[in-house]
Amino acid sequence: MKILVIGGTGTVGSATVKELLARNAEVYVLTRDSEKATNMPEGVETVVGNILDPKTVRSAFTGMDAVFMANPVSTTETSEGLFAVNGARLAGLKKIVYMSIHDYDKALHLPHFGSKLSIEEAIKQSGIPYTFLRPNNFYQNDIWFKDALLHQGVYIQPIGDVGISRVDVRDIAEAAAITLTTTGHEGKAINVVGPKALTGQDTANMWSEALGIPVSYFGNDMDAWENMMVQFMPDWMVFDFRLMFEHFQKVGLKATPEDLEKLTALLGHAPRSFGDYTREAAAQWAVTPDSVVAES
Repeated sequence: MKILVIGGTGTVGSATVKELLARNAEVYVLTRDSEKATNMPEGVETVVGNILDPKTVRSAFTGMDAVFMANPVSTTETSEGLFAVNGARLAGLKKIVYMSIHDYDKALHLPHFGSKLSIEEAIKQSGIPYTFLRPNNFYQNDIWFKDALLHQGVYIQPIGDVGISRVDVRDIAEAAAITLTTTGHEGKAINVVGPKALTGQDTANMWSEALGIPVSYFGNDMDAWENMMVQFMPDWMVFDFRLMFEHFQKVGLKATPEDLEKLTALLGHAPRSFGDYTREAAAQWAVTPDSVVAES
């Protein structure tokens, strides 16, 4: 089975590539960056191109059986998704698995949530069998905050006090590989979520336990968060994410028991816990008391 992965060099896409290879799929990764094309795992074929280029749209999907779409957050996300749907349609693909967002339809004002609406509808109307994977916030997003955790002793993702059912990227990748390579998932939307809703303070506490140092929660002050993050991220992304975190602080993003039951049945195991993830990450970061300068 020939599977094209869009976003295959990203956090979820690269993990999905590994899962597909383990299932003996023929994996092709679409990338804009020719340098990244030389760093693919053994057995992966690369297709260098831009999904917004009609030449790429007309050629990259040819000969493929299925596509996994993990379009990155960008100001062109909707267009990229729609171009990809047309590439799949023109090439006569047999399956689309699209990574959307958990409960995106309840917050369509959020730019990278609302972008999913048009893409999902276009996929439905394409006539191609599809599965929508709708993950929650990723555990692995915390890698971005590694330095703040280790050297300032602070957790800076302002997810609030209501709770969100964060998920391990490896569970998303497994779900993608399973739905791409097996039948019985067509026409379904699957919320890919973690086993427990976590608040910002919960998250800080669990990092403190895993790292063995005091870790405090940055808090819910979005002005302070925005002023800090514009030093590291584009203005448009900070604005988008600020709106998202304000939504989380107000209503959360929690899984239901039915969500967890369906995901467990799909994966064949319970979703990975955040506690397990933090302990694994701490071990990988080789944390020792002498290597950390933490502020209580």
